[in-house]
Amino acid sequence: MERHSISIWFFVGALVFVYGLLILGSGLWELGHPEPTPVVLSQLHVAIWWGAGMVSLGLVYAIKYRPGRE
Repeated sequence: MERHSISIWFFVGALVFVYGLLILGSGLWELGHPEPTPVVLSQLHVAIWWGAGMVSLGLVYAIKYRPGRE
């Protein structure tokens, strides 16, 4: 009987991907609904950059360590 295990890095990648989607979504929402008194450096839209980076990193980990790969 052969045991198959799922790598923890698959779950880390999936979690980073989901968090990235949430941060990216909030950044895009803030882009369309700006604050009445903006904070310093708000024009950089950090949430969009971090969200996109987390989505791409999460995809890399989830694809690389997906279950059932050879």
